[in-house]
Amino acid sequence: MNRYDVIIVGGGPAGLSCAITLASANDRFDWSKNRNYLIIDNSGASDLLKAELNNVAGIPKGTVGANLLKEIKNQALEFGNIEIKEGRVIEAVEENGLFSVKTESGEIYNGDVLVLATGFHEFSIKGLNVEVVDNIRAPRPGKVMVKHDGNFKVRENLWVAGNIAGCSTMFASAIGSGAQVACDIMSKWAGKNVVIHDVPSK
Repeated sequence: MNRYDVIIVGGGPAGLSCAITLASANDRFDWSKNRNYLIIDNSGASDLLKAELNNVAGIPKGTVGANLLKEIKNQALEFGNIEIKEGRVIEAVEENGLFSVKTESGEIYNGDVLVLATGFHEFSIKGLNVEVVDNIRAPRPGKVMVKHDGNFKVRENLWVAGNIAGCSTMFASAIGSGAQVACDIMSKWAGKNVVIHDVPSK
């Protein structure tokens, strides 16, 4: 059985940011040891592939989104506890505290925590019993989001990040929401508020 601590559906900025933040805690604390993370990426679905970035703090003006997405995926894979698998998730079922996630090609993955970072164009994953509503920040009509508690949590062990969470359609908003979801998941594991950052070595 393929079992992960966190399964992230969506390999765009929000999903990758969530995974990188989670993985960066690996072996730093007792509660983060031996954790493993899976990103299920429906390649070609991210809107970043069609973008050029000219107004993101810290990223050079004119950065091509497709190149940046590739760099972020490579960054994620530098962590030994992140896997990225290609696939389109069609169903996710929760039973006895475990999420069973099925792809269009028939693969099944199991995880204790599920993060949806699928974008705002549609939400067609069956089995989760979530409320899909109009996206409140979409610049165009017809976009969707999954209703949550205002802090990206849908219910116990189920979170949303990025556009499907109703974030603005900006790269910085997406990666910020992914990192926030990761911090909230880690805080639950630790039993206290947690953030992960580094300082230069002397």
